Amino acid sequence: MKLYLLLSFIALSTAAQAQTTAVKVEVKQTDGRYELRRGGQPYFIRGAGGGQFPERVKAYGGNSIRTWSTENADKVLAEAQKNGLTVMLGLDVARERHGFDYNNAEAVAVQLQKVKAEVLKYKDHPAVLFWGIGNELNLEYTNPKVWDAVQQIAQMIHEVDPYHPTSTVLAGLNQKEADYIKARCPAVDILSINTYAGLAEIPQQVRQTGWRGPYVVAEWGPTGHWESPVTPWKASVEETSSQKAAVYQSRYEASVAKDKTQCLGTYVFLWGQKQERTPTWYGIFTEDGKESEVVDVMQYLWSGKWPRNRAPHLASFTLNGKKATDNVQLQPDQSVPVAAAVSDPDQDPLTYRYELLPESTDLKTGGDRESRPAPIPGLVPAGAKGQTTLKAPTKAGAYRLFVYAYDGKDNVATANIPFYVQGK
Repeated sequence: MKLYLLLSFIALSTAAQAQTTAVKVEVKQTDGRYELRRGGQPYFIRGAGGGQFPERVKAYGGNSIRTWSTENADKVLAEAQKNGLTVMLGLDVARERHGFDYNNAEAVAVQLQKVKAEVLKYKDHPAVLFWGIGNELNLEYTNPKVWDAVQQIAQMIHEVDPYHPTSTVLAGLNQKEADYIKARCPAVDILSINTYAGLAEIPQQVRQTGWRGPYVVAEWGPTGHWESPVTPWKASVEETSSQKAAVYQSRYEASVAKDKTQCLGTYVFLWGQKQERTPTWYGIFTEDGKESEVVDVMQYLWSGKWPRNRAPHLASFTLNGKKATDNVQLQPDQSVPVAAAVSDPDQDPLTYRYELLPESTDLKTGGDRESRPAPIPGLVPAGAKGQTTLKAPTKAGAYRLFVYAYDGKDNVATANIPFYVQGK
């Protein structure tokens, strides 16, 4: 295993370990500049969305993690505390698109009491940084009364917990929601925004909407599946791990890293792995915990230093001589060449794994849980390397071919190509 496992434990703060009561966190404004302070000290968030691998967040220069609810909060907070990290602790607030009726005063009151119990349970934990009231409540909604409910929750938090600021998390940012929150949610201290391809525009958008308070980017990452090129059979084209690394770095450096007046920090998405459109789209780790080139970028952005051993770099991936954006269509049982051009910065020897999946049909919105398609074995030769072949499936339909290139040092490069097998 990497040196980070040893370093992370050596680097633990004894003060953080000894602290057993809440640490006061507040938003301060000085000369027009907002600043988050924790225990009286400036605290710029270098955060990761997700509770997996907290020791790596610490070892690579991060200082905070984000959750979307209080599920497993006891464990998450304990692990964060052990690793000298803080937590943006999510409070699960019902979304209208899941059937919740914000005109139902009784249901809203019940929800308020449920959230209050969660706040009372965790408010004194020293790892809590601030509260995230709901996630993307503006996604596919019509009833602005949701913001009245957010205001009630934020007011309640201020009454029972004077030590931690409040926030609510938007999917993107537009004028309508900014106006609603300014008018209806004065008890919300920090505006949190989830954004992907639009990260570079966030500082400008914040100012254009007239939001004058502090903000956090609570999710940011690769180009989203809704923002990407789409094949004629409606499959979104995913960036390779190396393309993702480039856009993570360029968008971050061009935007929030330069906003010294309103931005309090960010949470990169996702510090872990999940199935959403594909098994590799949003997680910057693979299912077995291997690190992509994006993790190298995050270590550099957080600490100013690149890791000693870098992840493999994937320059190109083609199927039958075509890239993922070339609308690859094959005949049933057709054998075609596969070529992955991968190099390793440290000259580590590479091994390859290929996986063929049907195109996912369990497609949700807003990050809801999706099921992973079952792989189709036997159509790429065993022991294949960077140059190999694929035998197209017999059955017509949409598929993806994935490649994973490993360096033997817990690092990986990934890519996939969507393709369509035509009917006979």
